[in-house]
Amino acid sequence: MQPQNIISAIKPLPRKTHAERLERSDSRMFEAAVRLIVEQGTAKTTLKAVGESAGYSRGLAGSRFSSKTGLFCFVIKRVAEYWLAEMKKATHNKSGYAAIYATIDAHYQFNQKTPLPVRAFYILWFESMGLDSEIRDVVAGIHRRRLSDVTAWIEAGVSSGELSPHTDSGAVAQYFLTSVVGIVYQWLVDPGQEREIESLHENLKKTMRLLLPDRRAESALNSQFGNSQ
Repeated sequence: MQPQNIISAIKPLPRKTHAERLERSDSRMFEAAVRLIVEQGTAKTTLKAVGESAGYSRGLAGSRFSSKTGLFCFVIKRVAEYWLAEMKKATHNKSGYAAIYATIDAHYQFNQKTPLPVRAFYILWFESMGLDSEIRDVVAGIHRRRLSDVTAWIEAGVSSGELSPHTDSGAVAQYFLTSVVGIVYQWLVDPGQEREIESLHENLKKTMRLLLPDRRAESALNSQFGNSQ
């Protein structure tokens, strides 16, 4: 084969689309931002530092996100999307206590698999009260979505007859989310407490079982006490 034929036989690689290039740069800057937030804190996480750490020009992050607020909102939303996908997978076709149980397991595994993004997410979450109102709004929106999902699981359990009709779905959902955030805070303070964090997740399962009594068990108990009187 002649050299020119060899050259003509080599097909050029397809060029990435704009969307593919944007996703690649977003992913690299997300990873860089997460690393900087965890290692240096939010004050030292600048757009310039993120762009350079991701291997791009100084101005790319500024061009993409406009401000630190835009960058931090991007990080929060991206981690929230990852978690939402994991939660949907874990709770597929589940409701009531089964959905809560599956979410607790998925949350523990998510923290183990993606510790840096989770730490960055909650650092921004806990600092959001002192940051720009746009970040607070993003965090509040995520909380409302989580609350809505958990409340819906519980209400579905009540409607199906699995859970007690006396269950206060909204109050239990609020308690559940508060407990999860409390566990994460404990983990942020002392990342080395792996066994303790696992134990806290297991204890939360037991607590939720008490707060979400099985309707049949409750009926049997009421019947027993009614017959004994």
